[in-house]
Amino acid sequence: MIRSFTLASILAVSLTAGTAQARVAGERVERPAPDRVIVSWTAAGPVDVYAADRPDAPRERMKLVSDNDADGRHELAADLISRPYFLLVDSTDGQATRVAERVLPLAQGSNFRDLGGYRTEDGRSVRWGRIYRSGATPTLTDEDLRRVKDLSLSEMIDLRSSEERVLAPSRIEGVPYVSVGYSMGAISRNGNPVIPDMETIYRGFPELLAPQVRVLFASLLRNEGPVVYNCSAGQDRTGFASALILRALGVPVETVMADYHLSTTYRRPQYEMPKLTPELIASNPGAAIYAQYQKDPKYLTPQPLKDSVGVSYLSFALDEVDQKWGSVAAYLQAEAGVGPKELARLKELYLE
Repeated sequence: MIRSFTLASILAVSLTAGTAQARVAGERVERPAPDRVIVSWTAAGPVDVYAADRPDAPRERMKLVSDNDADGRHELAADLISRPYFLLVDSTDGQATRVAERVLPLAQGSNFRDLGGYRTEDGRSVRWGRIYRSGATPTLTDEDLRRVKDLSLSEMIDLRSSEERVLAPSRIEGVPYVSVGYSMGAISRNGNPVIPDMETIYRGFPELLAPQVRVLFASLLRNEGPVVYNCSAGQDRTGFASALILRALGVPVETVMADYHLSTTYRRPQYEMPKLTPELIASNPGAAIYAQYQKDPKYLTPQPLKDSVGVSYLSFALDEVDQKWGSVAAYLQAEAGVGPKELARLKELYLE
């Protein structure tokens, strides 16, 4: 059965909704200016707000920036490079909730965001600052590169085709880089580089991306440091990979779908692919496809990731997994060697 989620149902699901007992909820961090951040939340009572520049800092090593805060909002100065992390402590019962910016504030990046903070079916949360997803990074500024360097990434896993990696090489250097070669024609499932309908593309992801899934989950299990994975837009292939990770960690499918649709908000297509020259278009089979995208007036405006009747494209990939493998867990066992022992290890590493 295809999972159909309307916009209303997605919006009804809080991306950070906690358990029924949770007092702090709806927590988020936004950046109204490069050097300012706003932390906001809802709670039944006052909250103490702590800040640090590390996602795993214990409370005793964090700075108290606002105590007994009852208005659900605190604004403060932020370092232009270092990423701030916050701990919201309920003054009544001491419950602590971590939160950080969902998207990295890059001047010329697209859809570079953190998978942290999502709550699982058993009430735990995905750790912040450990798993990042992104679009392509060929146009990052020098300041953007300093922001990325501050993340201390241990590995970058590129899900793009061989043609795309030639057209838009990443500017990120000094990070171990892994890719698995394949042609853009493989995305269409018929060897033709002309892109077919989105259902066909998404239903092909489980088989097409199986080698990349093995690489990605092996990297996560090695636990050598924060990991980032990307495709061109950071929404389709990256969306499928993110769904596998979040479901493996026990995040509800409704939250997975809501995270997927954030790409419509956080994509910046003008920074995903450099302007293509006639020489590149003539020499690279994938260039013609992207050249057509760049001519389309809608190119700079991310489009909703749904078909004409409102079904999320990601639903097609997840439905394919269920039909052919039975479940995400069975798929990961068969295609990536990630069984019950490995799933338990992933939860130990990436949940708190």
